[in-house]
Parts: sequence; structure tokens; C-alpha cells
Amino acid sequence: MDDFRQIIVLRKDLNMRKGKMVAQGAHASMATILANGRSHWLTKLLAFIGINVLILDLKDKAMGPWLTGKFKKISVSVNSEAELFEIYNKAKEAGLNASLILDSGLTEFKEPTYTAVAIGPDLTSKISPVTGHLPLL
Repeated sequence: MDDFRQIIVLRKDLNMRKGKMVAQGAHASMATILANGRSHWLTKLLAFIGINVLILDLKDKAMGPWLTGKFKKISVSVNSEAELFEIYNKAKEAGLNASLILDSGLTEFKEPTYTAVAIGPDLTSKISPVTGHLPLL
């Protein structure tokens, strides 16, 4: 059975603290969702009357079923920045939504560092060829 899921890819070679790793994965997940949804007209109307909320008008056909369904997220790992870029590029080449996260380097790292990628949500059959070989985190 084909279902919708989102894959979060995190770099293990950075030896991030658990909290940092969770934050980077969350950044990646939200970046993909926000980049692939557009603001609904109601968001602008409510802002006009002083109510600031974000209502997404989801243009991606995979996003709606995922948000209203089982909302699966699966975390996997890579061992280098090169592997992270390889997965990101393969996802983009496959036509999948993907977000690459660059940490600003203000807390755990001494410089800006690529830490995570989120892919999807999309059908498992579309994502598995890109990430199916990666180990669970």
C-alpha cells in the first residue's frame, strides 16, 4: 500500500546534541511545508482586520493528504555533507519537494553548517528510490 510520508535526513558525522538534532529536523520539515504551500486569501483578510494567522492553501497534491492523514515522518541519517547534498540533489531531480537546512553557526558549530534535509511529503513509492537505502536515525 502506497502512503504519504516525509523523510528527515540528518548528518550523524556532526555529533549534534539530541536537542540540536531535533531542532534541525524540525526546521527542515517546516521549511518544506512552508515553501510548498502558499498563503490562503483568508490569511490576508484576517491580517487586514488585525488577526495574524497563517492559513495555507496547499498547492501540492501530496501535502493535503499527508497533513490530514497519518502525518508520517521518518528520520534517517547520512555521514557527511557530501552525502547530504547527494540526497538533496537526487530528491530535486526526482521532482520531490526538498529543503536543505544551513545552520547559522551561532551555538553548536563555529561556522554555518549544512545539517539536514527534509523530503516530501509524497508517496512512499516516489521517495524510497532516493532515501530507501539510508539507515534509520
